[in-house]
Amino acid sequence: MKKILILSTALTGMAFAASADVIVMSWGGAYGEAQTEAFVKPFMAATGIKTTMTDSDNPAPAIKAMVEAGNVTVDVASVEYADGIRLCDEGVLEPIDIATLPAGADGTPAADDFLPGAVTECAVSTDIWSNVFAYDTTKFAEGPTKVADFFDLEKFPGKRGLKKGAKAVLELALMGDGVPASEVYAVLSTPEGVDRAFAKLDTIKKDVVWWEAGSQAPQLLADGEVAMTTAYNGRIFAAAMNEGKPFQIVWDGQIYENEMFVVPKGAPNKEDAMKFIAFSTSTEGLRASAQQISYGPARKSSMATEIIFKDGKTVMAPHLPTAPENMTNALETSSEFWVDHDAELNERFQAWLSQ
Repeated sequence: MKKILILSTALTGMAFAASADVIVMSWGGAYGEAQTEAFVKPFMAATGIKTTMTDSDNPAPAIKAMVEAGNVTVDVASVEYADGIRLCDEGVLEPIDIATLPAGADGTPAADDFLPGAVTECAVSTDIWSNVFAYDTTKFAEGPTKVADFFDLEKFPGKRGLKKGAKAVLELALMGDGVPASEVYAVLSTPEGVDRAFAKLDTIKKDVVWWEAGSQAPQLLADGEVAMTTAYNGRIFAAAMNEGKPFQIVWDGQIYENEMFVVPKGAPNKEDAMKFIAFSTSTEGLRASAQQISYGPARKSSMATEIIFKDGKTVMAPHLPTAPENMTNALETSSEFWVDHDAELNERFQAWLSQ
């Protein structure tokens, strides 16, 4: 554990002073636990700044409501990439200067050390995560291997778990219908493509169990309520590693993106919030996170040496969304697409659900 307390040169020189509690809003479950171990506890130990985690099914709407009401009680929030872009454009977030982020452990400036797109005007990547689907290996003699299998109720009978929302569900439907990952957004940008996605979802609609919080997906699988489910890859990995669940991820058709730390406009502890983000997204911070849960670091320097799971023996590389063998037919979420089309597609999704 010593290595996660080491600060990069830039952070070592920071003057820290204890102040009011820094409140970090994240997604709870295995993810929240991983962030507590990798970020919160080491940050408090290194700085003396008391920091508290609070959970939300989706922090983005919560912090937007706080800012609009003029009653912001959260200092840092973990949001999806498209939400980070959109909320920044709407003036809901504080800007983050990349020059204030620490250099990599090898001295590389942050601007060159982070992967492309991992730092935006108002947000910094904490990890690269993925929407995948998974199944219980005890339920099938020969399990699914490709995204089309998720929609094959004849070959793989049983209920399906799906996140209750348009994002990542419409893309999955198109890939399940034979659209290559490289063409998904071109197809989904047309009325015919949207119709095609919903038509594919129609084929399993009566067999879908909908989930909303990330912790619900592996629980549905564990309880036998579904034969397979979409899920955040780290939640499935955590259930398998920490609880011994017989779960298997199917990487074909995975939909991956950066998760981002942001500071809501008017955060009561803005200065300490920025220190927390700088600490957490340092080389050592992002490595520590990848030791806790199978989400990839967004810094090159964090991946310079082999990352081992907290059990001290499991090599993490094969379990990360960015592993080369997991990237066949993988789709990177288009933040531009969802910033432009989120409202209209979710409106149609809700109408489709009620039909």
